[in-house]
Amino acid sequence: MALQNKSSNKLTNLKLSIQISLSGLSFCILNSNDNTITFLKEIHFSKNLNPLQILDNLKAEFSKEKALSGPFSEVCVVHDNDISALVPKPLFKEDCLADYLKFNSKILKSDFITYDELLVNDSVNIYVPYINVNNFIYDKFGAFTYKHVSTILIENILLLEKHSETVKVYVNVSKNHFEIIIVDKAKLLLYNTFKYQTKEDFIYFILFTAEQLELNPETFNLIFLGDITKNDELYKIAYTYIRNISFSDRQDSYTFEDKPKSSYSNFALIKSF
Repeated sequence: MALQNKSSNKLTNLKLSIQISLSGLSFCILNSNDNTITFLKEIHFSKNLNPLQILDNLKAEFSKEKALSGPFSEVCVVHDNDISALVPKPLFKEDCLADYLKFNSKILKSDFITYDELLVNDSVNIYVPYINVNNFIYDKFGAFTYKHVSTILIENILLLEKHSETVKVYVNVSKNHFEIIIVDKAKLLLYNTFKYQTKEDFIYFILFTAEQLELNPETFNLIFLGDITKNDELYKIAYTYIRNISFSDRQDSYTFEDKPKSSYSNFALIKSF
């Protein structure tokens, strides 16, 4: 359906998704009228930035990229950070958001804390969004939606694995960090995120996580998403220690004017629509 954008009198079928992390920005525009991705762009910073610097870079992209000027029928922001915690819905209390986060993340009293509901496994994902980014997007476009990157990853991976009978270890690779999602028979066993600097860091965290769940590197299936190929050092070291490695597939039905690097890259960004 064509929706009227708050900031324009024109009708539009374009949807914008933006993924925000300390290490980079990603943009995707979908023309829902013909199911075509018309714009796809990734920006990688030379080092991790702070939220103020991220906002400056985001504003710069909107200034120079004509495609980002809109209008858009929908805008979604994907917050990619490690300040999140999953809680089973029966144990969730909305007035205890800070308590859930403080055990595994450093939070400030001034932090704005919110949550996503994951209907697929009856849980709640509590996290701290980049509130300065949210404020900028609201000022620019009006009402929009936002989610944590892990919400999108978990929901879509559980859907991909809904008929599976084996344990799958998914690793979504980004620059300097990765998410790991382990599922068994369509049930989530574990979600976590790790920062890494070397390939040795990378494989250590994967093997350590597998060990905690008593998974044998000779038998479990490791499935990569994100920014990785068979030629990368990360893949090569993983293949040294883990027997069964493959790449996932977004299983989307889009046509692409701007093609992604692979069928498994930009997973959360493209799946956010």
